[in-house]
Amino acid sequence: MATIQPVKGTRDFYPEDLAFRRWLYEHIRTVSESHGYQEFDGPFIERLELYAAKSSEELVKEQSFVFADRGGDMVALRPELTLSLARMVAQRSKSLPQPIRWWSFGPFWRYERPQKGRSREFFQWNIDLVGVESPQADAEIASIGAAFFRAVGLGPRIIRILVNDRRLAERQLEQAGIPARLWPGVFKLIDRRDKLSAAAWSAYALETGLDAGQLSSLQHILEDTEAWRTSPEMVAFFAAAEALGSSEYLAYDPTVIRGLDYYTGTVFEARDTAGEHRAILGGGRYDNLVADVGGERLPGTGFAMGDVVLGLVLASAAALPTLRTSPSVVLVTNFDTTTQQASLILCQTLRAGGLQAEWYPEPGRIPRQLKYADRLGIPVAAILGPDEVQAGKLTLKHLPSGRQITCTQAEAVLRIQELIGH
Repeated sequence: MATIQPVKGTRDFYPEDLAFRRWLYEHIRTVSESHGYQEFDGPFIERLELYAAKSSEELVKEQSFVFADRGGDMVALRPELTLSLARMVAQRSKSLPQPIRWWSFGPFWRYERPQKGRSREFFQWNIDLVGVESPQADAEIASIGAAFFRAVGLGPRIIRILVNDRRLAERQLEQAGIPARLWPGVFKLIDRRDKLSAAAWSAYALETGLDAGQLSSLQHILEDTEAWRTSPEMVAFFAAAEALGSSEYLAYDPTVIRGLDYYTGTVFEARDTAGEHRAILGGGRYDNLVADVGGERLPGTGFAMGDVVLGLVLASAAALPTLRTSPSVVLVTNFDTTTQQASLILCQTLRAGGLQAEWYPEPGRIPRQLKYADRLGIPVAAILGPDEVQAGKLTLKHLPSGRQITCTQAEAVLRIQELIGH
């Protein structure tokens, strides 16, 4: 019988994969909490109407896992979290202390063609600041992204956070004579600029309703890298980023617009300077979203970052961490049947002393047991043979260095701590 394969676009998390996910979570938690953000989460399934209201048409109709529940209501596996956050804030907006600083890391699903950097099931970091309407709030959010990249060893030569402002873009479009009714389509056009060939992009632009002159004006807008200086919001944003120590990561880019319909101001994307990946993280300002899902008007800003692309970037930059999959710091060997009981007692004694300890389940050759410990990265082996049992002692071997010491069983916890540097 052939082995049953996993669902297309999902991932198996073997211990080494989960070790990376936990490592990523811990760095996300540390950076988020260092800026005062509280951890939260929402449901994995939401009513489809939540996404249909404000997400892009592509996300709802083409990328979401949608189905009818047994009651006939249309629901979706969550493709993102910002709308869930808005709904949760709307439900308790009167009682929640403001400003609201929340972060989360959890699973999401999008029905996309699996390819390098994209899977149908992925984990994502979301972080949001709700209740503050200022460029400084946007700069704080972007600076958190920069702080994370710095923490995981991705410097500004590897990662850049490219920033634009939809309010600036709208003023530019208005000055170019492009009517407001075309702006949503133009934003989608800009967002797809690097996904299409130049000819295909120009053809798509004409399909959105632009004439040749408007298209030429738009192309000039997208080439003007100094336009941010005319925007009070952008000037204040970059000044705040300088104060927050993240300016080396940030740069204005008029081609960044973000595809979701709910963005209202500052938008940004992190990209690798090698150009291998489009968006490592992305986000921006959404001032109407809480009101759009039934709450009072509360401004908000935030970003999301998926784990798949980040893993590829870390690998390309030779910045992937070396991680141990086993939590054990000591393996208690199983010498023979005469010492099994003593080995079990020793193992439990070590656990009671605060050490992660495991016992080799079968008696046999010690070299084989040491090889097992070494392969899992367990740093210390406790060897308890008949002579050691009779003398009330044991031998501790530090596998990375080969150092070996003999001590009493009462000293074992302290000696192991010394060997592993605790």
